[in-house]
Amino acid sequence: MADKQYASLKIENIVASGAIADSIDLAEISKKIENCELNTKRFPGAVFRIENPKIASLIFSSGKVVLTGIRDKQALHDGLALIIKSMNEAGVKTYDEPRVAITNIVCSYDIGKYINLNKVVITLNLENIEYEPEQFPGLVYRIKDPKIVALLFSSGKIILTGGKNLEDIKRGLDFLEQKLGSIM
Repeated sequence: MADKQYASLKIENIVASGAIADSIDLAEISKKIENCELNTKRFPGAVFRIENPKIASLIFSSGKVVLTGIRDKQALHDGLALIIKSMNEAGVKTYDEPRVAITNIVCSYDIGKYINLNKVVITLNLENIEYEPEQFPGLVYRIKDPKIVALLFSSGKIILTGGKNLEDIKRGLDFLEQKLGSIM
């Protein structure tokens, strides 16, 4: 499929995780870094919010981090550089090369036409489909290869999650459109 067919594909969120140091004194960094909060009664890590790019990072005493709210690879790169700089200024010895990688990409897509979810369930009759409209208005379709979860809504909107890169998301979308093409 040519990229123009992905015109409505939009990255909603990227989650990345990994390690930036051997250990981090959370009490110390929460005092020294602006917008870094620590409330151990509620959560075992510090929450460091960055405004530009807009990213929330969870920082743990083990030196591990989880970054969320990312919209593209450049924002991940810039945000991670800002986190490392802030940590270094607060006295944390970080790795020269942080070991942080994308763990999940969430995208939205509009197929551009109505999807009859009941027909999808009956026609495809697969064990990797969950559809309980009394519980949730979307159909959950677990694609095995690439390992992607798609939420289909009758409006034609689709949420894709679980991809580690955009190529996986696009392959999952191609597979989905091929399956739906035989029904619609």
